[in-house]
Amino acid sequence: MAAIKSAGSKGNTQGTRRKTVFNCTECGSQAPKWAGQCGDCGAWNTLIEDVITTSSGGKTPPRYSGYAGESTVCNISDVTSIETSRIKTGFSELDRVLGDGLVNGSAVLIGGDPGIGKSTLLIQAIASLSQRVGTLYVTGEESLQQVSMRAHRLGLSTDKVRLLSETQVQRILALADKEKPGVLVIDSIQTVYTDQLNSAPGSVSQVRESAAHLVQYAKQTGTAIFLVGHVTKEGALAAYGRYRALF
Repeated sequence: MAAIKSAGSKGNTQGTRRKTVFNCTECGSQAPKWAGQCGDCGAWNTLIEDVITTSSGGKTPPRYSGYAGESTVCNISDVTSIETSRIKTGFSELDRVLGDGLVNGSAVLIGGDPGIGKSTLLIQAIASLSQRVGTLYVTGEESLQQVSMRAHRLGLSTDKVRLLSETQVQRILALADKEKPGVLVIDSIQTVYTDQLNSAPGSVSQVRESAAHLVQYAKQTGTAIFLVGHVTKEGALAAYGRYRALF
């Protein structure tokens, strides 16, 4: 497989390689070649081709900026336990499901059928939360006007709600780093993608990588994140596969 050389001098031997893999849309497992049946979950015709980029040395380029906290080993008795209050959403039932409120640095997946009211619930929660903490609502499916019209139709106080229409995860995180919200909503994760993969948004690999970037950001910054995910006709969370364990 020919290497794609990076920009630089003529003698620069460093570059990247494109590698084709096949991801199962049911369980998220990865295979080096296509087969009619997934070897892990046994589902038929679920392997979808994806292209990943690796360095010329065969290693995948670093994707994440690091992990939250300092990388040191210590005794658990030396770790100071600090009780932090949970963030109330303003909706008693939602707070109850969340364990009496949001935890800083948590990633919460809101799943359901299209049109069931996921966006309506979250815009109401964000409007309430914005009165106490910084918020950012990222919409990848609807326009800013659609989100605004829904909020006004519900009679919400939205003067402090920050909106962003974007689907590229690196740009989302760059803007979130400037805004520094306490609560971030991604609506929906199926529309978000990373340029580090060549597959289409909504594919198993794109959802997996984009979610990993967002969860990593949550852990690093203490931002609570809501991820909206659609449910397929079989009742499974679309394109999540095994990566559901993250949430």
